[in-house]
Amino acid sequence: MLYWLLKYVLLGPLLKLIFRPRVEGLDHVPATGPVILASNHLSFFDSIFIPLIVSRRVTFVAKAEYFTGKGIKGRLMKMFFVGTGTIPVDRSGGQAARAALDTQLRVLRAQGVAGIYPEGTRSPDGRLYRGKTGVARLALESGAVVVPVAMLNADELQPPGRLLPRVGQVRVRFGAPLDFSRYAGLAGDRFVERAVTDEVMYELMELSGREYVDIYAQKLKTPVAA
Repeated sequence: MLYWLLKYVLLGPLLKLIFRPRVEGLDHVPATGPVILASNHLSFFDSIFIPLIVSRRVTFVAKAEYFTGKGIKGRLMKMFFVGTGTIPVDRSGGQAARAALDTQLRVLRAQGVAGIYPEGTRSPDGRLYRGKTGVARLALESGAVVVPVAMLNADELQPPGRLLPRVGQVRVRFGAPLDFSRYAGLAGDRFVERAVTDEVMYELMELSGREYVDIYAQKLKTPVAA
């Protein structure tokens, strides 16, 4: 109930009024059945606007700390994530990645829509980085199609390190669904999972027009932070 109230009555209409989303290819998102929305990751904005734009409920996962913050900022952040259908996941310990995938698999097996960032983290400089194979594992284990989603300018509205976003038009582009049923039964094969992931990343590169870098973004972020 709270999700629908925030998305359709309170939070969603306000954000759409302020940021006037310009959306291309939304009809590529199937109206029924399990779907994975695989997006590049430029900003905190991404996890807000993708669920608000898509009429079906989109489930992302986020670390549980986002839901337990204190003060006004903590309450606002929790409201944003609840309002966009995000599920908290305890990412402490060695099973964090598996816990996130299991949560998304439950959504897909219930014929829902799961959102994922194949890069695993926000891009430090706007370029597109090597995808992790979690998106392939989800597709192969669930049989869901993968719809690539390009966030085109979220990093211009909220650059890294900027707390409050600039007011401007959010631009999002959806690509045609990718069907990996030809690899049915091959979940766990690392070569197949890498091939599937690379195909998704190629489509994201084409949709976004961003430069592709064949290394994991997290490896770059450590020296950047230092």
